[in-house]
Amino acid sequence: MDTIASLFSFITTPVSWIIVQFHSLYGAIFGPDTGWAWGLSIVSLVVLIRICLIPLFVKQIKSMRNMQVLQPKMKAIQERYKNDRQRQQEEMMKLYKDAGTNPLSSCLPILAQSPFFFALYHVLSSIASGKTIGVIDEPLLASARQAHIFGAPLAATFTDSAEKVASLNASIVDVRVVTAIMIVLMSLSQFYTQRQLMQKNVDLTVKTPYMQQQKMLMYIFPVIFAVMGINFPVGVLVYWLTTNVWTMGQQMYVINQNPTPGSKAQDQYLERLLKSVSTHGEIRGRRRRNILRAIVAKGPDRNDNERKFISNLAKAGFSPQADGTVTKVDPATAEAELSGARRQQPKRQTKAKRQQAGTQPTGSRDADEAVSLEKPDAPAGATPKQAAKPAGARQQAKSGQRKGQQRPKHPSSKK
Repeated sequence: MDTIASLFSFITTPVSWIIVQFHSLYGAIFGPDTGWAWGLSIVSLVVLIRICLIPLFVKQIKSMRNMQVLQPKMKAIQERYKNDRQRQQEEMMKLYKDAGTNPLSSCLPILAQSPFFFALYHVLSSIASGKTIGVIDEPLLASARQAHIFGAPLAATFTDSAEKVASLNASIVDVRVVTAIMIVLMSLSQFYTQRQLMQKNVDLTVKTPYMQQQKMLMYIFPVIFAVMGINFPVGVLVYWLTTNVWTMGQQMYVINQNPTPGSKAQDQYLERLLKSVSTHGEIRGRRRRNILRAIVAKGPDRNDNERKFISNLAKAGFSPQADGTVTKVDPATAEAELSGARRQQPKRQTKAKRQQAGTQPTGSRDADEAVSLEKPDAPAGATPKQAAKPAGARQQAKSGQRKGQQRPKHPSSKK
């Protein structure tokens, strides 16, 4: 870990400078040598970084939704070109380009945070070793070594020996209890964040290997954090726990306000929207009007949640408009209009019928339609059932004879 952290030593000076600026603010309130001053400085560092990463988070959400939509097409490409890896990759890249997405976009926030994470790790390791780093000089170094969070020094880890912990004026029991609790909270927050994403904000109508992969990560990531967490200093655990809580809250906001189409979260959001419309008689808020406008524009391509929402609006006596507003109408009239729109939608023909219609000549189709419209004359004395059947159907082929029109016999043949 120290070797990896040293690779990001170029950013330790900016990170240490930000921490010192926040420390000067919180030190004036809680005291410069307290764990509150240094701990809140690390928390503020996380908040500042995550605010700067909000555009990347938005891009991550869009990329994850696009990837979920593309999963059936990706699976079809893999099956079609399973023996040609190069062509498979080319088709995949073309699919990503046409959809305007990138598989790596979902990893951008984590990748962007990595330099700050390892830089902070490098700073805290230097504090534990009693070395100045960045803008942290000797007085600040002594203040940081005296800072404790619930009895655990900022630079202590779960695996530190009793002698090293004693040099930081702390107890090994306090350090291990505090670090164990923080590691558990860090893993649980990571698990809950991934779990709410899979249960609420995933289109359940699309069953793809991507969903199975996300379910695996839901259990693997917490285990990875728990194993790695025993080597993290307390200050780094504060950093990672704070960023997990931020991610969880940020994701909860996105799920509640802008859910994935077809997901459980969208169904819950549309139920809240229907309740608001029923209470106030209108769509309140520009964002809600934009969502309703998008649903109306979809027409017959709406998913089950959206169709149920439009139907419930009609039952409540509201008609959605193309501009995202609603108008008050009679519930019976609204339901009749909705039923009429459904009946007007032509039924999709089967593939066999489409092929038959495409291969049949136009003249023969017209002739067949004309013949089919004419009622066949029934022979005298025929029953209604026999009259309903065409003449060809009443003639049964004898055993051993070919069905259909028979070839005339040659005059020389025996009768």
